[in-house]
Amino acid sequence: MSEKVVVNNITYEVIENVRDGWKEASFLQRYSDILNKFDYIVGDWGYEQLRLRGFYEDTHRKASYDTRISTLTDYILEYCNFGCAYFVVKKIKSTD
Repeated sequence: MSEKVVVNNITYEVIENVRDGWKEASFLQRYSDILNKFDYIVGDWGYEQLRLRGFYEDTHRKASYDTRISTLTDYILEYCNFGCAYFVVKKIKSTD
């Protein structure tokens, strides 16, 4: 069973956890309201700092090329430290 977390009445499911990058306490501490609109949130670790970035489903009308989840591999290769720990959480429902 995969791990779930609720923040701002939104439930997210951890769908990828590479090199044990998922740290719930750190995610909750770094989370910002601006991330509410995204379908996915990617967290990557560099220099012991967690960076969060939002992505949309590929079919989302607001998705630009760089914000589509299908570009995740490119993002990891180009913007993250080589071999970094990272995770992906997916929005599964809003509990408003």
